[in-house]
Amino acid sequence: MRLKHLGPGSGRTALLALTASALAIGSSIPQSPAAAAGKRPGCISTPSDYHAAWNAREVRCVSPSLFATTHARGGTSLYPRGFWYAWAGSNTNLEQYLRLRSMYGDTPPKVGIGVLSYVGYPGLDTWSAPTDLAVYTLPRGVQAKVPAFETWFRLLDEEFGNTGGYPLAGQTQLAYAYSRLGPREDVVDEFQAVTGCSRAALLDGADVSAAIGCNAAFLGALAAAGPSPYTTGTSKSCFHNFATRYKGPANAAALRGVLYQCQDAGFLNTGIGIGYDTYANPFVCKPARRQTVLQKYTGREFIVPNTTFDKLPSRIDIPLDLGKPSRRGFLNAGYC
Repeated sequence: MRLKHLGPGSGRTALLALTASALAIGSSIPQSPAAAAGKRPGCISTPSDYHAAWNAREVRCVSPSLFATTHARGGTSLYPRGFWYAWAGSNTNLEQYLRLRSMYGDTPPKVGIGVLSYVGYPGLDTWSAPTDLAVYTLPRGVQAKVPAFETWFRLLDEEFGNTGGYPLAGQTQLAYAYSRLGPREDVVDEFQAVTGCSRAALLDGADVSAAIGCNAAFLGALAAAGPSPYTTGTSKSCFHNFATRYKGPANAAALRGVLYQCQDAGFLNTGIGIGYDTYANPFVCKPARRQTVLQKYTGREFIVPNTTFDKLPSRIDIPLDLGKPSRRGFLNAGYC
């Protein structure tokens, strides 16, 4: 859930421009494969055709009717069962994955890890869990949504009514905080500014806690929300728990905390529907330290209702070759 190859400039101006771009996309997009394919003649419009292009190392355009989600190998749903929504990559991401496959097919880990980096995975220096890329179409009538912060709070109002747990003042504070990045700041810096959690510790793989500086409102939100859907909770119970149990200030830190805990909006999440990672962008031929913040923004991301694979009209899985963690110097040194 992307813009690439952009030159340096004011971080605040750039992020405002990105926000405007995300809002211009709208909160959802139509899912008519025929209509989408008709606008782009010759584009890949089925998962099986995408798989064929992947195997042939072809670079082709992809219809907006196709989406992609990375998932643990052997899973039966887009995201673990407790999640309300799953994160999904757009057709622009799928086109870039074909580029990766074409460019680095002889070095498969650059493709597999490159996909995960483009998605926005942290901790890729040591990531070893077998991971697949699901490419799929959505059921008729189901729409993908741009995961802006405002979208989440709209969905919560629709699901639970206006409970008062997510006040407009806190929402505004959160949106404002993420719209005022400095020229060399990124979303991890802003996560630290809002929550107190140390950027360096997060990028080192530390868990969020008071030990790395996380503030009381953020940690109070996590405690009130209860178990994550990654463990024994569900997104909906998590959001409900926060709205009914949290007694602290419902400020930007608290609202950022509930999105973090209940819907996997991690510290790399931009809140505007554009992906980001601190590793080297695979398509920018420079080391990570020499790439600008804007060059580390990636593709468009969406959220779709989480579902089991058997409920999707069509789908294929592509196993990602991740290689050995000891051979991932390209994450920082650059891919080319």
